[in-house]
Amino acid sequence: MKPRIKICCINSINEAKLAIGFGASALGLVGKMPSGPGQIKDNLIASIIKTVPPPIATFLLTSETKAEDIVAHQQRVHSSTIQIVDALTERNYRLIRKQLPFTKLVQVIHVIDESSVDEAIELSEEVDVLLLDSGNPTLAVKELGGTGRVHNWQLSKRIVEQSKVPVFLAGGLNANNVAEAIATVQPFGVDICSGVRTGGNLDEAKLEAFFKAGGY
Repeated sequence: MKPRIKICCINSINEAKLAIGFGASALGLVGKMPSGPGQIKDNLIASIIKTVPPPIATFLLTSETKAEDIVAHQQRVHSSTIQIVDALTERNYRLIRKQLPFTKLVQVIHVIDESSVDEAIELSEEVDVLLLDSGNPTLAVKELGGTGRVHNWQLSKRIVEQSKVPVFLAGGLNANNVAEAIATVQPFGVDICSGVRTGGNLDEAKLEAFFKAGGY
């Protein structure tokens, strides 16, 4: 089965329609972040989500780290899925599930070293999906995604092999490397932002090339 494709950093209703038209099965909408591209206001996120037909998934990227703040963020925009891009305080996924029983939870793992593999396997017990990215939450200004960098796919492959849940691969993907990424890691889905953009906006030619390279 071909991996799902998630187009991230969607910044308008037109971009959402464009991504869906090419075959995206999920859209990423970026809330307030300490750094990185694609950030938009919550009211715009909510407006875009209202236009997205099922079964297309809408991922709210939130940098909130407390369960109650993550719940409040989702309730402002009503996304089908929450993408938690930082470490969740006290790993209190239970509270989020209790408050939002029909919302899928995705935990981002920033793949840095061997410890990232252990963390991913552990957290795959708690969430619906893992998403492997190339940020670095330990920096003074946290990198929580959208870096455009590729990480060690061999570590990602090990996570996919051992995870209890489906895994998306992100980080520096583009039309030139997506086929190799899929062959190496064999993820459930791939996630792309900067690799299909020019000047910050979705580029139809790059979208077409990316989908074609991925075998779609």
